[in-house]
Amino acid sequence: MGNRSEVVDQWPAGAAGLARDARIGAAAGAASDDLAPPGDAGARPLPAWERRLPRIYLVALVAAVAALLVFPRVASAYNLTLALTVLLTISLASSWNIISGFAGYTSFGHAGFFGIGSYVGALLIFYGVMPWIPAMLVAGLATALVALAIGYPTLRLRGPYFAIAMLGLSEIARIAVTAWEGVTRGGQGVYLPILRDSTPNYYAMLALAVVVVVVSYVVGSSDFGLKLRAIRDDEVAAQAMGIATTRLKLAAFSLSAFFPGAAGAIYARHIGYIDPVTVFAVIWSIRAIATSILGGQGTILGPIVGAVLLTLVSESVWARNPFLYQVIFGGLIVLVVVFLPGGLMDLLQRLGWLPRSRRL
Repeated sequence: MGNRSEVVDQWPAGAAGLARDARIGAAAGAASDDLAPPGDAGARPLPAWERRLPRIYLVALVAAVAALLVFPRVASAYNLTLALTVLLTISLASSWNIISGFAGYTSFGHAGFFGIGSYVGALLIFYGVMPWIPAMLVAGLATALVALAIGYPTLRLRGPYFAIAMLGLSEIARIAVTAWEGVTRGGQGVYLPILRDSTPNYYAMLALAVVVVVVSYVVGSSDFGLKLRAIRDDEVAAQAMGIATTRLKLAAFSLSAFFPGAAGAIYARHIGYIDPVTVFAVIWSIRAIATSILGGQGTILGPIVGAVLLTLVSESVWARNPFLYQVIFGGLIVLVVVFLPGGLMDLLQRLGWLPRSRRL
């Protein structure tokens, strides 16, 4: 027993806390959903309605999908495109949140995955290899495989080093697509058939957004998500507790890369023309990051709330003064990072309006 105590005393403080939490979780079961910081004497008990969140989410999702299904019948072409943009942003932000919010690996690679998916889907349609719906799925699988291939070496990096590596991925992918003129048509870009009706693209983006939201909930409320949070809080302690950190990080990274690839393929078909400069622009990563930070990264609802608010505000500013759009957009991001680093969800939790639950 003396040797055992000495070994435990040598563990990092986070590992000891993780061990304590594991014992508490085994005894209390679902009570471990409370995400209040350890030792927080002011932590409030979870309200009764928190237990019914899965049913509440199901009802809300069904109602939202039903409303969005009939939306094209009453919406103008502009409003339909705006709704498609909101759904695109939800897909990007919620998928980014899997690796960066839950696991704590801040990634600038979404622009690269979005661009790769755009080109894979567009080229499959351009050369007549397959219809656009299978091409969208293949594009998502292609980006997931790319993430799996590059994830093993790059996920050994942490903090700014991983972020820079992912930024380099986007640039390397852009250069490769530009140089491979025989297949990608290089800087000329890829032209796709012009569509008179964007409703099919809207429904495809809606389906993708629903899937990524469901996946985000499953990940965030499962043991998989709990282990990712342990990696985010203290990866060394997580390894000491026997968590297979490398395998879990690769799974989260590949899963998060699938959705921007599929979204890029839908976007390419919707726009009708893509080129390397447009689809590999870093703004796609910034949009996903800013949206998640605004709503609350590491939460399930945060990226959704941030996507709706940021997209509508950005579009409103663009409609009034397109020259000030970049300035106001950048200023908004700075204000959120400085004054709301935890996002709107964290603000509501600190005010006591929402509980600290991993189901939120």
